[in-house]
Amino acid sequence: MIRRILIAAFVITCAQPLWAAGGGAPPLMESHARLDSKMALQRGARTFVNYCMGCHSANFMRYSRLVEDLGLSEATVKANLMFGTDKIGDTMSIAMRPQDAETWFGVVPPDLSVIARARGADWLYSFLLGFYRDDKRAIGVNNLYFPDTAMPAVLSGLQGIQRKVEAPADAEHGPQHGPLLELEAPGTQTPEQYATTVRDLVSFLVYLGEPAKLVRYKVGFWVIAFLLVLLLATYLMKREYWKDVH
Repeated sequence: MIRRILIAAFVITCAQPLWAAGGGAPPLMESHARLDSKMALQRGARTFVNYCMGCHSANFMRYSRLVEDLGLSEATVKANLMFGTDKIGDTMSIAMRPQDAETWFGVVPPDLSVIARARGADWLYSFLLGFYRDDKRAIGVNNLYFPDTAMPAVLSGLQGIQRKVEAPADAEHGPQHGPLLELEAPGTQTPEQYATTVRDLVSFLVYLGEPAKLVRYKVGFWVIAFLLVLLLATYLMKREYWKDVH
Protein backbone atom coordinates (compact mmCIF):
# COMPACT_ATOMS: atom_id res chain seq x y z
CA MET A 1 0.00 0.00 0.00
CA ILE A 2 2.77 2.43 0.93
CA ARG A 3 4.58 1.53 -2.26
CA ARG A 4 1.52 2.40 -4.36
CA ILE A 5 1.16 5.75 -2.60
CA LEU A 6 4.81 6.57 -3.25
CA ILE A 7 4.48 5.61 -6.93
CA ALA A 8 1.37 7.80 -7.30
CA ALA A 9 3.12 10.72 -5.64
CA PHE A 10 6.12 10.24 -7.95
CA VAL A 11 3.91 10.23 -11.06
CA ILE A 12 2.08 13.38 -9.98
CA THR A 13 5.36 15.12 -9.18
CA CYS A 14 6.81 14.22 -12.56
CA ALA A 15 3.67 15.33 -14.36
CA GLN A 16 3.78 18.83 -12.90
CA PRO A 17 6.78 20.04 -14.95
CA LEU A 18 5.16 18.71 -18.14
CA TRP A 19 1.96 20.56 -17.33
CA ALA A 20 3.82 23.74 -16.51
CA ALA A 21 5.77 23.48 -19.76
CA GLY A 22 2.57 23.31 -21.80
CA GLY A 23 2.64 19.54 -22.26
CA GLY A 24 -0.90 18.99 -20.97
CA ALA A 25 -4.32 20.55 -20.83
CA PRO A 26 -4.99 23.41 -18.42
CA PRO A 27 -7.09 22.72 -15.32
CA LEU A 28 -10.78 22.07 -15.84
CA MET A 29 -13.02 25.11 -15.73
CA GLU A 30 -15.88 25.25 -13.24
CA SER A 31 -19.19 24.70 -14.98
CA HIS A 32 -21.42 26.17 -12.25
CA ALA A 33 -24.12 23.82 -13.54
CA ARG A 34 -27.41 24.47 -11.80
CA LEU A 35 -30.64 22.54 -11.45
CA ASP A 36 -32.57 25.25 -9.60
CA SER A 37 -33.45 27.20 -12.76
CA LYS A 38 -36.11 25.70 -15.03
CA MET A 39 -35.37 28.38 -17.62
CA ALA A 40 -31.73 27.27 -17.81
CA LEU A 41 -32.77 23.63 -18.13
CA GLN A 42 -35.26 24.53 -20.85
CA ARG A 43 -32.57 26.36 -22.81
CA GLY A 44 -30.23 23.42 -22.28
CA ALA A 45 -32.88 21.01 -23.59
CA ARG A 46 -33.31 23.17 -26.70
CA THR A 47 -29.56 23.19 -27.36
CA PHE A 48 -29.32 19.45 -26.75
CA VAL A 49 -32.11 18.63 -29.21
CA ASN A 50 -30.91 21.05 -31.90
CA TYR A 51 -27.18 20.36 -31.76
CA CYS A 52 -26.54 17.04 -30.01
CA MET A 53 -29.36 14.69 -30.97
CA GLY A 54 -28.23 14.44 -34.57
CA CYS A 55 -25.67 11.90 -33.32
CA HIS A 56 -26.26 11.34 -29.60
CA SER A 57 -29.30 9.75 -28.02
CA ALA A 58 -30.62 9.92 -24.46
CA ASN A 59 -32.39 6.59 -24.34
CA PHE A 60 -33.03 6.69 -20.58
CA MET A 61 -35.11 9.88 -20.79
CA ARG A 62 -38.69 10.21 -22.03
CA TYR A 63 -40.10 13.40 -23.51
CA SER A 64 -43.01 13.19 -21.08
CA ARG A 65 -40.55 13.64 -18.21
CA LEU A 66 -39.57 17.04 -19.61
CA VAL A 67 -43.20 18.09 -19.30
CA GLU A 68 -43.32 16.99 -15.66
CA ASP A 69 -39.95 18.38 -14.53
CA LEU A 70 -39.17 21.45 -16.63
CA GLY A 71 -42.51 23.24 -16.56
CA LEU A 72 -43.12 22.79 -20.29
CA SER A 73 -46.47 22.04 -21.85
CA GLU A 74 -46.96 18.92 -23.91
CA ALA A 75 -47.67 21.09 -26.96
CA THR A 76 -44.41 23.00 -26.51
CA VAL A 77 -42.38 19.80 -26.22
CA LYS A 78 -44.02 18.32 -29.32
CA ALA A 79 -43.52 21.50 -31.35
CA ASN A 80 -39.95 22.32 -30.34
CA LEU A 81 -38.20 19.25 -28.97
CA MET A 82 -39.72 16.22 -30.71
CA PHE A 83 -38.54 15.78 -34.30
CA GLY A 84 -38.12 12.00 -34.54
CA THR A 85 -41.43 10.88 -33.03
CA ASP A 86 -44.94 12.11 -32.30
CA LYS A 87 -45.48 10.11 -29.11
CA ILE A 88 -44.83 12.06 -25.92
CA GLY A 89 -44.02 8.86 -24.04
CA ASP A 90 -41.15 7.87 -26.34
CA THR A 91 -37.53 8.03 -25.27
CA MET A 92 -35.07 10.58 -26.70
CA SER A 93 -33.63 8.19 -29.25
CA ILE A 94 -32.20 8.88 -32.69
CA ALA A 95 -32.67 7.28 -36.09
CA MET A 96 -28.98 6.82 -36.90
CA ARG A 97 -27.94 3.18 -36.76
CA PRO A 98 -24.79 2.25 -34.82
CA GLN A 99 -23.31 0.56 -37.92
CA ASP A 100 -23.68 3.76 -39.96
CA ALA A 101 -22.26 5.88 -37.13
CA GLU A 102 -19.17 3.70 -36.90
CA THR A 103 -18.68 3.92 -40.65
CA TRP A 104 -19.00 7.70 -40.74
CA PHE A 105 -17.22 8.65 -37.53
CA GLY A 106 -15.04 5.63 -36.77
CA VAL A 107 -16.80 5.21 -33.42
CA VAL A 108 -20.40 5.08 -32.27
CA PRO A 109 -21.35 8.37 -30.55
CA PRO A 110 -22.21 7.52 -26.94
CA ASP A 111 -25.64 7.81 -25.41
CA LEU A 112 -25.61 10.93 -23.23
CA SER A 113 -28.15 9.90 -20.59
CA VAL A 114 -25.54 9.50 -17.86
CA ILE A 115 -22.52 11.21 -19.43
CA ALA A 116 -22.51 13.90 -16.73
CA ARG A 117 -22.27 11.24 -14.02
CA ALA A 118 -19.50 9.45 -15.91
CA ARG A 119 -17.40 12.47 -16.87
CA GLY A 120 -18.44 15.21 -14.49
CA ALA A 121 -20.01 18.59 -15.20
CA ASP A 122 -16.71 20.50 -15.17
CA TRP A 123 -15.17 18.14 -17.72
CA LEU A 124 -18.14 18.49 -20.08
CA TYR A 125 -18.08 22.27 -19.75
CA SER A 126 -14.35 22.44 -20.43
CA PHE A 127 -14.63 19.98 -23.33
CA LEU A 128 -17.32 22.02 -25.09
CA LEU A 129 -15.21 25.16 -24.70
CA GLY A 130 -12.00 23.40 -25.72
CA PHE A 131 -12.30 22.95 -29.49
CA TYR A 132 -9.69 24.60 -31.70
CA ARG A 133 -8.70 24.54 -35.36
CA ASP A 134 -6.32 21.73 -36.33
CA ASP A 135 -5.66 21.46 -40.06
CA LYS A 136 -3.78 18.18 -39.58
CA ARG A 137 -6.98 16.33 -38.69
CA ALA A 138 -9.64 15.17 -41.14
CA ILE A 139 -12.45 16.89 -39.23
CA GLY A 140 -10.43 20.09 -39.04
CA VAL A 141 -10.57 20.49 -35.26
CA ASN A 142 -9.08 19.08 -32.10
CA ASN A 143 -9.88 19.46 -28.43
CA LEU A 144 -7.68 20.69 -25.63
CA TYR A 145 -9.27 18.41 -23.04
CA PHE A 146 -9.87 15.35 -25.24
CA PRO A 147 -7.05 15.18 -27.82
CA ASP A 148 -7.89 13.49 -31.14
CA THR A 149 -11.59 13.35 -30.35
CA ALA A 150 -13.81 12.03 -33.12
CA MET A 151 -16.47 14.61 -32.35
CA PRO A 152 -16.61 17.65 -34.66
CA ALA A 153 -17.12 21.13 -33.26
CA VAL A 154 -20.88 21.12 -33.73
CA LEU A 155 -21.26 24.36 -31.76
CA SER A 156 -18.63 26.26 -33.74
CA GLY A 157 -21.33 28.30 -35.45
CA LEU A 158 -22.18 29.73 -32.04
CA GLN A 159 -18.70 29.84 -30.55
CA GLY A 160 -16.61 30.68 -33.59
CA ILE A 161 -13.20 29.21 -34.45
CA GLN A 162 -10.43 29.10 -31.86
CA ARG A 163 -6.73 28.54 -32.29
CA LYS A 164 -4.22 27.08 -29.92
CA VAL A 165 -1.47 29.29 -28.53
CA GLU A 166 1.16 28.78 -25.89
CA ALA A 167 0.66 30.41 -22.55
CA PRO A 168 2.80 33.50 -21.93
CA ALA A 169 5.98 32.64 -20.10
CA ASP A 170 6.60 33.72 -16.55
CA ALA A 171 10.05 35.21 -16.03
CA GLU A 172 10.86 32.86 -13.19
CA HIS A 173 8.84 29.68 -13.78
CA GLY A 174 8.03 29.69 -17.49
CA PRO A 175 4.55 28.86 -18.85
CA GLN A 176 2.28 28.11 -15.94
CA HIS A 177 -1.02 26.92 -17.28
CA GLY A 178 -0.32 24.88 -20.39
CA PRO A 179 -1.64 25.85 -23.85
CA LEU A 180 -4.38 28.42 -24.23
CA LEU A 181 -7.09 29.08 -26.80
CA GLU A 182 -7.95 32.38 -28.39
CA LEU A 183 -10.80 33.30 -30.71
CA GLU A 184 -9.72 33.45 -34.34
CA ALA A 185 -13.09 33.95 -36.05
CA PRO A 186 -16.18 34.98 -34.04
CA GLY A 187 -19.42 33.03 -34.07
CA THR A 188 -22.97 34.21 -33.72
CA GLN A 189 -22.58 34.51 -29.94
CA THR A 190 -20.12 36.44 -27.85
CA PRO A 191 -17.79 34.38 -25.62
CA GLU A 192 -19.95 35.26 -22.61
CA GLN A 193 -23.14 34.22 -24.39
CA TYR A 194 -21.56 30.98 -25.58
CA ALA A 195 -20.33 30.17 -22.07
CA THR A 196 -23.91 30.62 -20.84
CA THR A 197 -25.22 28.36 -23.62
CA VAL A 198 -22.74 25.64 -22.69
CA ARG A 199 -23.50 26.04 -18.98
CA ASP A 200 -27.21 25.54 -19.71
CA LEU A 201 -26.46 22.50 -21.86
CA VAL A 202 -24.26 20.96 -19.18
CA SER A 203 -26.96 21.65 -16.59
CA PHE A 204 -29.43 19.75 -18.75
CA LEU A 205 -26.97 16.86 -19.09
CA VAL A 206 -26.60 16.80 -15.31
CA TYR A 207 -30.39 16.68 -15.07
CA LEU A 208 -30.49 13.81 -17.58
CA GLY A 209 -28.16 11.78 -15.39
CA GLU A 210 -30.46 11.99 -12.37
CA PRO A 211 -33.89 13.55 -13.01
CA ALA A 212 -35.10 12.48 -9.57
CA LYS A 213 -32.76 15.05 -8.04
CA LEU A 214 -35.30 17.76 -8.87
CA VAL A 215 -37.97 15.79 -7.01
CA ARG A 216 -35.64 15.36 -4.04
CA TYR A 217 -35.11 19.11 -3.90
CA LYS A 218 -38.88 19.63 -3.55
CA VAL A 219 -39.36 16.81 -1.06
CA GLY A 220 -36.30 17.89 0.91
CA PHE A 221 -37.79 21.33 1.57
CA TRP A 222 -40.92 19.84 3.12
CA VAL A 223 -38.92 17.27 5.08
CA ILE A 224 -36.81 20.03 6.65
CA ALA A 225 -39.94 22.09 7.35
CA PHE A 226 -41.57 19.09 9.03
CA LEU A 227 -38.50 18.45 11.16
CA LEU A 228 -38.44 22.09 12.28
CA VAL A 229 -42.11 21.93 13.31
CA LEU A 230 -41.45 18.62 15.07
CA LEU A 231 -38.49 20.17 16.88
CA LEU A 232 -40.67 23.03 18.12
CA ALA A 233 -43.40 20.64 19.26
CA THR A 234 -40.85 18.42 21.01
CA TYR A 235 -39.31 21.41 22.78
CA LEU A 236 -42.70 22.66 24.00
CA MET A 237 -43.63 19.16 25.18
CA LYS A 238 -40.30 18.90 27.02
CA ARG A 239 -40.95 22.22 28.80
CA GLU A 240 -44.45 21.10 29.80
CA TYR A 241 -43.21 17.76 31.09
CA TRP A 242 -40.32 19.18 33.16
CA LYS A 243 -41.94 22.37 34.46
CA ASP A 244 -42.79 20.84 37.88
CA VAL A 245 -39.51 18.94 38.23
CA HIS A 246 -36.92 20.74 40.37
